[in-house]
Amino acid sequence: MSDFRTPPLRRFFVLYKLLWIVGLPFAIAYLFWRGRRDPDYRRHIAERFGFYRKSLDSPVWVHAVSLGELRSAVPLIQRLLDEGNTIVTTHFTPAGRREAERVFATEIAEGRVQVIWIPLEFKWTFRHFFSTFRPRYGLVMEIEIWPEMIRSAAENSIALFACNAQYPLKSFSRDRDKSKWRFDLHSGFAGAFVKSDLQADRFAQAGCPHIHITGELRFDQPVPADHVSKGVAIKADINRPTVTITSVVKGEDDTYIQAIKANKDRLFIYVPRAPERFDETYDMLTEAGLKVARRSDLFDSDLTPIADPDVDVILGDSMGEMYFYLALCDAAIIGGSFVTKGAHNISEPLALGKPVIVGPHTWTIEFPIVEALAADAAVQVTDSEALNALLRSDAIPTTQAATAFFASQKGAVARTLAAIKTETQQPE
Repeated sequence: MSDFRTPPLRRFFVLYKLLWIVGLPFAIAYLFWRGRRDPDYRRHIAERFGFYRKSLDSPVWVHAVSLGELRSAVPLIQRLLDEGNTIVTTHFTPAGRREAERVFATEIAEGRVQVIWIPLEFKWTFRHFFSTFRPRYGLVMEIEIWPEMIRSAAENSIALFACNAQYPLKSFSRDRDKSKWRFDLHSGFAGAFVKSDLQADRFAQAGCPHIHITGELRFDQPVPADHVSKGVAIKADINRPTVTITSVVKGEDDTYIQAIKANKDRLFIYVPRAPERFDETYDMLTEAGLKVARRSDLFDSDLTPIADPDVDVILGDSMGEMYFYLALCDAAIIGGSFVTKGAHNISEPLALGKPVIVGPHTWTIEFPIVEALAADAAVQVTDSEALNALLRSDAIPTTQAATAFFASQKGAVARTLAAIKTETQQPE
């Protein structure tokens, strides 16, 4: 592991510590400000400082900052539990924490999983965290770089691995050319389990040791069969083409509203990424002159229809039901891809054989979108006009191509487990 003595890192950590000391009141204020809409931000504040009411002894530690990262970790966590491990998951956002509490409710009740906040970025908060749990090793999901977490893990002899990892080109180029300290931080990982050959090369250039190419964990996610079967049954009664827009983020609504207006022959399922946007999205869609119905008004808690969806848009105002929304559609538009923050994952629609449509901003899913485009399982458009034209055409990829591509990508959990056992010297 790195000793963090490179000049750029030494200078960085001096500044970083000062920034956190000065910024701590603002960080706390931010949590309480976010708590106006989501009270969970204000709960369990002591955990943000490394203090916990109960603990597991020597668990595997999985850091999944928010919802997407937790979902990618689910199939791996389930296999780790099957092998007799206990798990502590850490999160920064309530969405990630709530999903962990929902998915692993049984295991939490059995005392095999504990769900907590990640400590704030101080050496002493992580010292409390490590002394409380004494994790066997840690897995940081996706592209998260938390400097003090990485340094403290190394200094406390906790093997911390980047897992399901990618180093997007935009971040890689910036760090290599302008933010050398961030580039050097990768040497603090004990290893990396990355998605592709390209990602392995980038992590190696950043000085990360012990790199394994393991693929994309999301392709091994469990699919809720009851959600899919109910969606398929309802889809059989929908007599028009249907498009689901997944994980919509602020800033791209106008693009999708234009597409809906230009394709009134289609039914659109509109699923905001964050629950705090449900009401404002409903207002936005109705103010645009669209006929909208909420999922909560159309279906009961068991997804049984209670009203006729004779509308332009069904607003997906629920969490944890994405596979239901996808089962209703013929193709999926991937949210986030029409704003510069970047697209969300494409594995869920592909798991159901639904071809995907993405906008211009896919740097966050460089793998597997490049491969999916090459396999004709996905199609990319440059702007809203191109999206409208595509929806009016016959150029959307086929179910067969989407299904075949998904099948070719499975197996990441097994490869990741093998890599973990190699690096932590566990028996196969």
